[in-house]
Order: sequence, then C-alpha cells, then structure tokens
Amino acid sequence: MKLLKPTWVNHNGKPIFSVDIHPEGTKFATGGQGEDSGKVVIWNMAPVLREEDEKNENIPKMLCQMDNHLACVNCVRWSNNGVYLASGGDDKLVMVWKRAAYIGPSTVFGSSSKLANVEQWRCVTILRNHTGDVMDVAWSPHDVWLASCSVDNTIVIWNARKFPEIVTTLKGHTGLVKGLTWDPVGKYIASQADDHSLKVWRTMDWQLETNITKPFNECGGTTHVLRLSWSPDGQYLVSAHAMNNSGPTAQIIERDGWKTNMDFVGHRKAVTVVKFNPKIFKKMQKNGSSSKPSCPYCCCAVGSKDRSVSVWLTSLKRPLVVIHDLFDKSIMDITWTLNGLGILVCSMDGTVAFLDFSQDELGDPLNEEEKNSIHQNIYGKSLAITTQAQLSTTIIENPEMLKYQQAKEAAEPHNAVGQEAQAPKLNSVVNGESLEDIRKNLLKKQVETRTADGRRRITPLCIAQLDTGDFSPALFNSVPILPGSSMSSQLTPQVSSDSNTANSLGLRPPPETQAVPPSKPTDDTKECVNPLGTIPAPAMNSTSMKTNLLLTSATKIEPMKALDSRFTERSKATPGVTISSSSVGLSPLDRMKDGGAVKELKPKEDTSSDSEDKMVAVKSLSFTKRKGEIESMEVVEKRKKGRPRKDSKAMPLMSQANQQVAPSAEREPSRITAPTVVLKLPTPAPQKTFSIQVSVEPSVHIEVENEVSSAAGVRFSQLRCARQGREWDTLLSSRILVVAGSSDVIAVACEDRMLSVFSACGRRLLPAILLPAPLSALHCSGSFVMALTACASLSVWDVKKQTVVVRNVSLLTILSGGDATVSQSLLTQQGVPVICLSNGKSYCFSSSLETWNLIADKQDPLVQCADFRHFLPSQDALLSSGPLAIMQGRALNAGRLASRLASTPHHLQQRVTLAYLENQLASALILKSSQEYRHWLLTYARFLVNEGSEHRLRELCRDLLGPVHKSAGSIWEATILGLRKQDLLKEVLPVIGQNLRFQRVFTEFQDQLELLRNK
Repeated sequence: MKLLKPTWVNHNGKPIFSVDIHPEGTKFATGGQGEDSGKVVIWNMAPVLREEDEKNENIPKMLCQMDNHLACVNCVRWSNNGVYLASGGDDKLVMVWKRAAYIGPSTVFGSSSKLANVEQWRCVTILRNHTGDVMDVAWSPHDVWLASCSVDNTIVIWNARKFPEIVTTLKGHTGLVKGLTWDPVGKYIASQADDHSLKVWRTMDWQLETNITKPFNECGGTTHVLRLSWSPDGQYLVSAHAMNNSGPTAQIIERDGWKTNMDFVGHRKAVTVVKFNPKIFKKMQKNGSSSKPSCPYCCCAVGSKDRSVSVWLTSLKRPLVVIHDLFDKSIMDITWTLNGLGILVCSMDGTVAFLDFSQDELGDPLNEEEKNSIHQNIYGKSLAITTQAQLSTTIIENPEMLKYQQAKEAAEPHNAVGQEAQAPKLNSVVNGESLEDIRKNLLKKQVETRTADGRRRITPLCIAQLDTGDFSPALFNSVPILPGSSMSSQLTPQVSSDSNTANSLGLRPPPETQAVPPSKPTDDTKECVNPLGTIPAPAMNSTSMKTNLLLTSATKIEPMKALDSRFTERSKATPGVTISSSSVGLSPLDRMKDGGAVKELKPKEDTSSDSEDKMVAVKSLSFTKRKGEIESMEVVEKRKKGRPRKDSKAMPLMSQANQQVAPSAEREPSRITAPTVVLKLPTPAPQKTFSIQVSVEPSVHIEVENEVSSAAGVRFSQLRCARQGREWDTLLSSRILVVAGSSDVIAVACEDRMLSVFSACGRRLLPAILLPAPLSALHCSGSFVMALTACASLSVWDVKKQTVVVRNVSLLTILSGGDATVSQSLLTQQGVPVICLSNGKSYCFSSSLETWNLIADKQDPLVQCADFRHFLPSQDALLSSGPLAIMQGRALNAGRLASRLASTPHHLQQRVTLAYLENQLASALILKSSQEYRHWLLTYARFLVNEGSEHRLRELCRDLLGPVHKSAGSIWEATILGLRKQDLLKEVLPVIGQNLRFQRVFTEFQDQLELLRNK
C-alpha cells in the first residue's frame, strides 16, 4: 500500500467536506467552504496517480472551480454515467452540473491569472425544496432518481429524467438527516439521522421497510455527517456512528432480516463515514495451491472523528490496515476509484489523502457476470417489469441481456461529448423561474454561518447574473411555450424578421405563400389548419409564414440523456437535390402560355377578379392543409354545366382526361374541379456532338456524333462507347437526342421517337422501340431502362428478361393541379421509377400495386418535427447513397434545429416521430432499397424500445421470426428485399436487450430463434 497527501488539493485552508472520484477515474470533485461562499472544485486525477504527471507543469491540476453555492457545500456526487455532478450545500440548494462546450479558459473570480478553468462546468438545474442545509446527495443505480437529505428532517427523491420534478418526499425522521445510500439494484434507499435511527425505504412504493434504532440508542453527541454505505453485493448495509458497550462502532446490518449482530470496532471516536469498494473480490489463487474457489467478499473503508482510517475485508475478522492520525481534524468523506484499488479521503482540516492498494492486498475483482449471479442469488429473478420506477430495481435475468446493457452504458458517456454546442441562449428563465425572481428570493433570507469560536456571520450574497450557461429550460420542464408568452414573443421576431434564419431552420415559406401579392389584404391567409392539432402558432408577419413551429422537449429519454441527445448540432438544411438540366420542366400553366400549341383553357366567364381572389385563397392555404393535399394545390375553376371546350388542338391525353371529369361535372354543376391540363414535359434539343460517362465502376464512357457520315443521301449518327479500354461503335439513321447507360446496358433515344438498347459490348438486345411521344428523360440502372416521354407517360422495361415492369403510366395523377413540375427523375437499382416534383414531393411507382406512392415531402410537418436522431444506429451514419436518402435530400436535418426553439408535449412528439419512422420504413420497402430498409428498421426498433411500445415491438419481432412450426397454409416469406428476416431479428434483439423492461420479450424471441436455428 502507498500513501500520498497531495498538498495542492486544498480549498485555501478552508474545510473540505466531500470528495468523489469520477466513474472514468480521470478526475475527482471536492466540495466545502470557499472564501465567502460554498466551493466545488474539479481536479485532475493524473497528478495524484503518477509522480511524473505531478511534476509536469503542462498537466493541469485544477480543472474547474465553481463558486455558485451561496454557503458551504456538504456533498458532491457524480452520476453513474459520469455526465452530471450533483452538489448540496448550506444554502438549501442542490445544483446539478454538466460540462459545457469549450469556450476558452475563464479565470476564477478574484484569483491570479494562473488559476484558469481548464474545463467549463455549468449549473444546468437548481433543485429547490429543502428548508434547511442539504447534507448528502446520492444517485440511484441507473441514474433514474437523485436523492437529497437535509437538516429539515426530510429526504427528497427527484426525477433525474425530468428535473426539477419531485417523485416523493420521505418523512419520518425526527432529527437532522445526514446520510443516504442506495442498495446496488435500486430496490431500497437507506437514511441515517441524528434521531438515533437508521431507516430503510422501499423504492417500489416509497414506504418504510424497516426502522433500526437499537445500535444507536447509546449514542451521545453528534457528528457533522453520517455517511452510511451499502455493499456492492447487496448483503450488508453499514452505518456510521453506532455504539456497542459504550464504544464507537460502525454497525453492520444484514440485508437478510435486517439483523444487527456484527459491527466494525476499534475507532476511539464516533465513525463519520463508511464507504464500500464498488468491486466484489475473491482470493487470488497462488501457484501450486489447490484451485478451490474462495468465497467472494467485499471491502470497506471506515473514517472517524479520531482522524484515522481503517480498511476492512468482510472475509477477515480484523481490519486489513489502520492508519492513525492521517489528518488534524475529523474525516469527512471517502471515495474509491472504479477499479477498486485506490481511495481518496478528505478531512475538515482542508486536506486530502490518497491510498493506493495492490491486487495482492485486496484480491481479484469479480467480473460483471459473476457479480450479476451473486445479485440473482440475493434478490431472486426479477418479476416482470411494468412501471418505470421498477425499471431501476430490476435484476437482469439473461446474461446476453447484461452484455447489451453494459454496451449501452459504455456508449452513453461518449454520446454526451461535444453535443452541447449551438443551443440558443434562453438564459432569462431557469426551471420556470426568471432570474429576477431567483435574485429576489435569494435576497429575502440571510444565510447565517457560525465561525469556529461560535460567533454568527451573515454570508454576503453575490447578486450577479446566475450562470446558466448553455442550459435550455425546455429540457427539464416540458411546458409548451404558448403564443403570447414571454418566450414565444422573444422567438417570433427571430423567425419572421430574417428569412435566412427561417431557411436555416428548414422552415422556408412555401412557394404558394410567396406568390401572394403584398398589396392584398391577408384575411384569407390567416386561417391556419394545424396539421397536428397542437397549439396554433400566431401569424408571424404580413405574408405570414404559416409554419407551426412544432418543437420538442426531452421528457422521457434514457436516464439523464435529456441534454445530450436532443439538441445535437445539425448542418443547415439545403434546398432539395440539385436538378439535372436534362429533366427540368416548366409548369403546365407556364407551358400553356409559351407553348403556342395549347391555348389558354380558362373560360371567359371566370376572368373576374372574384375568381382571382379564390385562386389566391386556395394557393395560400395549401401549405397548412395536410388532408387532401393534392386537391388543395389545384387551381380553382368553376365549370358551367355541359359547356363544351373551345380548344380543338389539345392532345389526345387531354380529351381522355376530359371524359373522366365530364360526368361528375354534369351531376354536380357547382363542384370545383381542376382544369384539364395537357401535360407537356420539356424535350432535349439535338446537339451536334456530346459525351457522357454512364458508369464509374466499371468505367463506361459514351460519345455521340450526329450526322457524321452520309451514304446514298442518308445521314448517319455515330455512337461510340469506351468500356475499360475496349471500344465499340454503332450507326443509327436518325439524330441521337439522349443516351443513358449502366454497367449492363446502353439505351439510345433518337429524334424519330425510336429507342434502341445495346448490351455492354455493343450487341443490340431488342429491335428499336417506338415511343408514343418524343422522349423527355431516359435512365438505365442494371438491366432496367426507363423512358419518360414529353406527354408525361412513363415506361420501365427489364431488357434482360425482355419484360415490361411499368407500362405507359401517366404522370397526370401526381401533376394534376398546382404548379408542380418534374424537377428530377431517376431509376433505382431494383427498377423502381422515382419522380421528384418542384413542390418538394417525390413519388415512386409501385409495379406490384400499380399506384403512385409518396416517398418524400420536404414540407411535411412530420419531417420538421420528428425527433429520431439519437435512435440512429451508431455504427452507420445515415445512408446518403440510397434512393430514399437522395430523394429526401437533407430535409432530414430541417426539423432538428426547429426543435430547439420551444417544446411540444412529449406524447405528441412521440406520435409524430413514430408516424415518421413508419413512413420511412414503408418507403424503403416500396423502393426495394434493402440497406435503407435495414437502417430504418433498426432505428424504428430503437425508438420502440426507448418509448416502451411493446405491442408494436412484438408484432415486428413476430413478423421477423416467422412461424416456429411450418404449415402448408403459411404465407410468411423468409426474406424481405433479399435480407433474411431472422438475420434482421438477430440485429434487433441487442437493441431490445438495452431496455430492461423488455427482457421477457428479449428472452422469448431469443429462445425461439435458437430453437429454429437448431432445427
């Protein structure tokens, strides 16, 4: 054992009341008395552990000093995930700290410039409820709750997922409560007070389990703290300040029956602090000795008012080591390193000591599996978990489950780093109180302290701005910000005045609203149909941006991840995919104006200003309307009964559409219908020469020369193809307009409406196909060829199988009404045609359903408001190359920034995200994009697991598992998009394994999967 007293750890001679080592072991915190306030200091652990680091001046010793507490700090404790630090003090407050984004070194007030803060720690929430000094704080095993106790005789249990919500207040002590400890699985919490009692409370119903008084009856006098501790195996609870035969002891209370038959004896004065080592040990096997397994044991350190520390092993009757006169005053707190081989001890004399043990002295620590089997033996296999509260009390029944739980815990601290940046500054409100109110409350009461000689001193108050740092209140109180409240009025100008801000938020006003002439009265633009039934947003400026800012709050996420997960920095939303010049089209109405071939179709009766007003009304409302989206984008026109069209030059497509519309127009004369528009897409102009690269891997390059050579008065066009160094060419009798290709086929469209298809080596695969109209766009992918003609009909063929996939389907369905034009078209690897429109919507045509399906809408409120970022599979960043991602562009980022501005109720947020993820999954399926389907399936599973949707989760697992016993009538398919469903289930199970609530679901499907594998 080595002993070190680092003199540089001090509070300038003032007492240190508490010390705690960070779970990662890289830093530790001390709390105590500052100059005229409470002081919390975070120190670097490296100079304590290694002498060379202590001597190296480049390695900082102090990382951060926080002077926010108005009076002495009695306790500091790190959360189990290491993201938060809680501190409690004589100012009756509990403060929760979190590391902030690096702002640059800030100096400690009143100190020399050498004392710069290396790390920035911010107070993210202040918990106010106690009416007296806070003496101890403790995090529950899963960081579900934070407990604090006070000289007001109460223990407050705070909901650590939703600060500052109080779960319950435990009342029953009749004296000052000075110590708290949770049992290792969160089933109980124990408290010790000056009323000579130790009470154990159940977390299931927060009722008293037992009250132990016998060992404390003789106790006279008092100690500053009574820090009791629970052993890591859960078998023993050890108290501070007990008496046995008028000698001070640390009382051992057995978990089995709460028996008080044993104690740690030997200290000359009252025991102030007991701290168990977090590890369970077993004896090291010496070489050559019999390998008989030894009984596991625990290790415990005891500190006393007699200024000495003793370290005990539960397998030995005597202490392992006793160190006398380690300090000049009473010992105040003890903390172990996570590996269980070192302890830090602090004292009222303002110094700290570090004891370093070797494995030979303590033994071999058990691994997690062995530790878990001990927990199972003591607590039994857990009952099925139903409530959130029971979650933390759960024993893990399945070793596989434990593996995933640990992996999740390991990932959590990493997620927290660097995600605080870019939160908007809403510093004027903390926990629902304005800073002005907080200042007034602080001024109401004087904070008294007593000096060593008993004189009263009133602590001066600093009335500076409370340092809230980058804390956003929306995280901790999920109160929606209502229109007209102070918060919404702060936010409104920010959105409405600056269109750049709006665009960066993905809230750009739709083209329709921009079309409203500014001179018009905006009465008809004010009515907002709210897509999700939330509080309507106020109209924001004259041409009101009618976007309901649906914004998110983090209410019920993984323990204490509220801050890190919600507000990740996102890049600014960019407009949709860049439009390739070959596929840009004019809107149908524009085309009619310039085209000449088609005259204006509007009858004369409707040229009055009245109908213009109607058109404006419908146009401007179309963004806010969600139901019947397509109807609302149509141009309004009243039809007179049976009036024939004057235009005789319209193309056949138009007359066909007319026939469909006419009967209904006759039945309901006043019904509003869309004018039948001849759809005419732009066609490429002939060029003398052009070249394109159709494939990168393998490299395929095509050159076209039109009318290059002539024979017998006929001019030929030449197509030359270079593929990985090999070239071929061919001649065609008409001018070539468009060429497309893949690694398998080359397709060529000519001016005479003929489409020719060649193999990769230049062999003609089909006789030329006669297209019904001139070609607008041509695409190849694999062995699929897609042709989009000028009359807006679409065909897709599989030239390898020589079959039709999509037969001459009209785009009228998706283009009818509104000013939408085709902005991009593409063909997926699986032969699914996709059409993107200028209004931000993208559709694909399903050959099996023979329907147009909406797969992306950049103005969809679901996209704006869904919050799924922290459910994305960590290992693969969002797939950017799949057809779905290409279609949706970066609209995925759009809503993320919006979620910072205010908060929607969590249940609504949850439903929006659920709907969005199910849309994504269905879209990936209809696009036959297997990798994107897998990606969104895992994201969806993570969301269901996190939100506790058991029915949907079971349905999903059942579909992936399939029937255990095959029957002739089974319609279950073993694969989906070429992926084996049971392999997908194997990937989903670890996700389920991360939530203890679903361990029964996990075990059930894992067992069935194993059964099928063995068959």
